[in-house]
Amino acid sequence: MSLIRPVDRPPVHLRLARDLSRSIRRGHPWVYAESLREIPKVPAGSRAVLLDYKHNREIAKGYVDPNSPIAFRACTSDEKDRLDDRWARRQFDRAYRLRKALFRNPFSRDGSARDQIEGAAPVDDIAGRPNLTTGFRLFHGEGDGLPGLVVDVYGDVAVIKLDGPAATTFWQAEGIAEWLMQATRVKAVVQRERDRGKEARVIAGELTEAAVPFLEYGLKFTADVLHGQKTGFFLDQRENRALIRKLSYNRRVLNLFSYTGGFSIAAGVGGAQHVTSVDVAEPAIEVARQHWELNELPASQHEAIAADVFDFLAEAKKAGHRWEVMVVDPPSFAPSQESLTRAIASYERLFGMAAELVSASGLLAVASCSSHLRDQQFLEICEESLSAARRRGRILTFNGPPADHPAPLALREFRYLKFALMQLD
Repeated sequence: MSLIRPVDRPPVHLRLARDLSRSIRRGHPWVYAESLREIPKVPAGSRAVLLDYKHNREIAKGYVDPNSPIAFRACTSDEKDRLDDRWARRQFDRAYRLRKALFRNPFSRDGSARDQIEGAAPVDDIAGRPNLTTGFRLFHGEGDGLPGLVVDVYGDVAVIKLDGPAATTFWQAEGIAEWLMQATRVKAVVQRERDRGKEARVIAGELTEAAVPFLEYGLKFTADVLHGQKTGFFLDQRENRALIRKLSYNRRVLNLFSYTGGFSIAAGVGGAQHVTSVDVAEPAIEVARQHWELNELPASQHEAIAADVFDFLAEAKKAGHRWEVMVVDPPSFAPSQESLTRAIASYERLFGMAAELVSASGLLAVASCSSHLRDQQFLEICEESLSAARRRGRILTFNGPPADHPAPLALREFRYLKFALMQLD
């Protein structure tokens, strides 16, 4: 089956309204609607050839979305390329090879350690557990030269997510599922829709349970691939969880916006004295409890609380509570450029309230997943937040997305994740 939907019409021609040729040839794959002279009335996902604004020379091939601010997504700027299955397979293979280099034998039938260890000596962590990972991003859209296509792998299940109607029309989900079943060792493929109102569906293989087990550096988790946020888990915080794991030994840790407890489990396995998980969603908190138990951690060393984080922090301040390590990983406060000003104020308020409750010489980790917020703006938010809390801090590390979430160098918008770890005075 085809990886790209077959077409019965020639590609449409789009002409730039201003000179973006250099940017596109350097790897920026997006052209916004206002940068095109006109947008033809064609179905979303139609093949398109982008022409420069002066000489009608071809710059890139891709597909068009007349109803999106991003009206054109470039797949290739090589005139020799044809947008066909041969091109797609070449991109798939390149992404596949990168993940095999990043994660030791990552495709296992059951997400267990046994298949991972074969042929390679495991690197043990401080808790003596094999350093194995079976949850990762296989295809990261534009970052892998696959515009609009995301595939995450959890143990023996792959999840496809297409970014809107144009990507859904351009890519052939069933064909991609067939490729995944053949090229990897997954036994089921799920398709998730960008629209949260639409049901996920199994398009290949058989899914025995929605909560799919997988490993992250030896830690045991599950991902709800049918109903969970994103594709079931926040894979992009993997390396930051590993960092918190190293720094939590014998410390009291607070994990805010904990979701299903990723940072909490990492801290617990890292030897934390006690961990508190807080999230407004009771179902997520219940899964955090299950993950704690799944990793055979002492129940007395974990408290999982379903509460509004701002309310929790206000009450904790009144009670005089303090934590040696605090993680603040909120949902995006800036889903659009128009909401950015309000979002900055919310981040400053949240991070300031958190900073007040960090012990002297303690660690505060804060994050944002908003692509509209630039790195420098985020660091300024950190500075303003600490100032409002009458604290001073030192940046220990400032991280972006991990290596299985690559981004074109020319596409700053794709480097959405920001994670700052600070030591407070």
